[in-house]
Amino acid sequence: MQTDRQTPDASVADAPADNWVDRHAPQDWRPWLRLSRADRPIGTWLLLLPCWWGIGLATMADRPTLRDLWIALACLLGAFLMRGAGCTWNDITDRDIDGRVARTRSRPIPSGQVTVKGAVVWMVAQALAAFVILLTLGGAAILLGVASLALVAIYPFAKRFTWWPQVFLGLAFNWGALLAWAAHMGNVAPAPFLAWLAGISWTIFYDTIYAHQDAEDDALIGVKSTARLFGRDSKKWLMGFGAGAVTLLALSVLATGASGLSLLLAFVGIAAFAAHLAWQLKQFDMTDSAGCLRLFRANRDAGLLVALFLALAGLV
Repeated sequence: MQTDRQTPDASVADAPADNWVDRHAPQDWRPWLRLSRADRPIGTWLLLLPCWWGIGLATMADRPTLRDLWIALACLLGAFLMRGAGCTWNDITDRDIDGRVARTRSRPIPSGQVTVKGAVVWMVAQALAAFVILLTLGGAAILLGVASLALVAIYPFAKRFTWWPQVFLGLAFNWGALLAWAAHMGNVAPAPFLAWLAGISWTIFYDTIYAHQDAEDDALIGVKSTARLFGRDSKKWLMGFGAGAVTLLALSVLATGASGLSLLLAFVGIAAFAAHLAWQLKQFDMTDSAGCLRLFRANRDAGLLVALFLALAGLV
């Protein structure tokens, strides 16, 4: 399923230096793991963290059980697999665009490391493995998981018809807040719905920063993004979406009905999240591509702060 245009050792240009795939993965597996972005784990984190928010909110509204440990682990495995399947689908649909952008032309499909047919097989294999895990999470979570496929399918095309593809990414990437809550509670309620909306606002925040790396190339080939839409006003827009994420997270915590120390711990986490976003805004320079990538990756820590304090709030 490989071509002879590049060897499996050809790294992707925007992958972190000395990533585990390039250093430790078997050579024949490297193109496939790169196709899944396993050499860039930040995307898995950003897909996983809203899931853990959902578990934390559910334990604040109800109580933690040993099953929540499996839900947390299932979300981790599912996030890795579905992020890989989603990235594979994205690269299949974007193969012609990726070949025309400096940062992405070294990806496995445009560089010739993987054929389109092979990528389709790899995508289906990852999705099926994720579905097996989903089957352990209960009926409500299964329905939500299947429904999310529509969002995953649409996202790669969004930048062709709207200036707001980051919204479509947010819709898909934060669905786990609803799914994980449903895995614990068996239903959907205002608290996870508000967390989902908070995650969408957060995604617009961090992915606009990320999109500024490609703004010039995107303009040349006609690809739309919020980075291009906001332009020099990006910092003002980012401030608004950051404030929206913080406010909606606070409302989601209040919607759980928690009180006392549990409520206090959750709000400490949200305050830390807000401080992290404020720090990112202070550091943001739309002309500094390397800096934009560093800030984008820093959002793992921002989301972990929320997940950690929600977990503590559910335990007290």
